Amino acid sequence: MSTAPLLHITDGVATITLNRPAQRNRLENDDLSVLLQHFVQINNDMSVRAVVLTANTSGQPKPVFCAGYDIGGFNDADHGSTAFEKVPEALAQLRPITICALNGNVYGGATDLVLACDLRLALTGIEWRMPAAALGLHYYPSGLQRYVSHFGIAAAKRAFLTARVFSSTDLQALGLFESFSSTVNFPMHLQTLVNDVCALAPLAAQAMKRSLNEIAAGHYDEDVLREREISSSRTEDFAEGLKAFADRRKPLFKGR
Repeated sequence: MSTAPLLHITDGVATITLNRPAQRNRLENDDLSVLLQHFVQINNDMSVRAVVLTANTSGQPKPVFCAGYDIGGFNDADHGSTAFEKVPEALAQLRPITICALNGNVYGGATDLVLACDLRLALTGIEWRMPAAALGLHYYPSGLQRYVSHFGIAAAKRAFLTARVFSSTDLQALGLFESFSSTVNFPMHLQTLVNDVCALAPLAAQAMKRSLNEIAAGHYDEDVLREREISSSRTEDFAEGLKAFADRRKPLFKGR
């Protein structure tokens, strides 16, 4: 069944699943609104420590995580690239640590969803393509910035100015992904990454995510970063981390 993206929250992990496998999980205008609603719900649920973005690829002859934005709705009122841009921007600003479980090929604007996540892992053999110029479209500003930040200027130019496919080997060389896994090993590697994220002190991890994103965007403010450092040293979680280290056990962080 083809539906808007699904949200499932359990044990501190929110999983968002793109759910239009018969349409190669393309994003329709209604899907954008649903994703933004999911992001609000996740941010308001302080129990959520990790977010996994993935896709339903069942029944597809070759797995496609997302074929991008449905350009058939591009000229609808209040839609198009400006409306789409809000989604990766909101994804990048989510409070919890975000993981893209790239379990298929990815195209167009959906590539920016992958880049907007904090961490990424992918299936071996996937392909990645950015066809904006091949469609006659200048990409939106924040997406260009994310490409240059993550790909570097040379690879970003190759992506946008040739519209050629990047293979999983090409992507691996860019250092964007934690790992590339076979279909059999992918769930295990994803669970290991989720476990690693959820084992961190959430207040410290989420504050450092904000700081790293600000630095990457050129918004370095030492006073702000120093205050976050000092605040983290006063938390119950830091006291627990010190005690656990002394006791040679795993810490039990509570986000306080």
